[in-house]
Amino acid sequence: MQSNISTEKQTEATAASKRIAIVIDDFGNGMTGTAEMMKLPFPFTVAVMPFMPTTKADAETAHKLGHDVIVHMPMEPNRGKKEWLGPGAITTDLTDAEIRKRVEAAIDNVPFAVGMNNHMGSKVTADERVMRIVLQVCKERGLFFLDSRTTFKTVIPKVAAELEVPLVSNDVFLDDVYSVAHISKQIGILRKHLQEHEKCIAIGHVGPSGKKTAAVLLSSTPSLRENAVIVKLSELVRRTSDQQILP
Repeated sequence: MQSNISTEKQTEATAASKRIAIVIDDFGNGMTGTAEMMKLPFPFTVAVMPFMPTTKADAETAHKLGHDVIVHMPMEPNRGKKEWLGPGAITTDLTDAEIRKRVEAAIDNVPFAVGMNNHMGSKVTADERVMRIVLQVCKERGLFFLDSRTTFKTVIPKVAAELEVPLVSNDVFLDDVYSVAHISKQIGILRKHLQEHEKCIAIGHVGPSGKKTAAVLLSSTPSLRENAVIVKLSELVRRTSDQQILP
């Protein structure tokens, strides 16, 4: 009996020390699943695209509910058309001055933003010149950066370290396939990641998979809380920077 109690306490202590941060991308355009996501019973991070019809409304709602708001910055991918990116996108053919202007304008357009992540961006996030300007603006504005990791060639960790910009990186995409079965499987991968790591960052989306992702997250909440504490991304950024200054 005694050993059962001590095992339970050990499990609780382990769960209390681990952290999950859920990030939901693509807010700002009245996408399917927006209302369902805003009703989730835990703190999460709302990535809002700038210059869209519901950019300000989604950011304000998220902030009122106590969630983190970050700028979901459209960036050029290796494949795909530029017009898919939406207004104000960062592309590799832009001048340094234009990149800076667009990043500043995007931050100004998303109320309450505390960070930024990339929307698409496999081409831009592998380009050191462009990312140096993006991250420099983030530093000046006091924003952290979340590398969505849409390419393994990302230069963001290198440049962020040089500029001393607080950085976190995506571990799991929840809904890269739009089915409940796949999203549920990805929740399993999130849990597995936590067995070997202190934290896990997972990215989902509003849009085609929005309602399904929200439903799976809602039904998974109790079991996720058994494994870890669900937190806003800014809490992971603080913990990471706290750790860095320890001897």
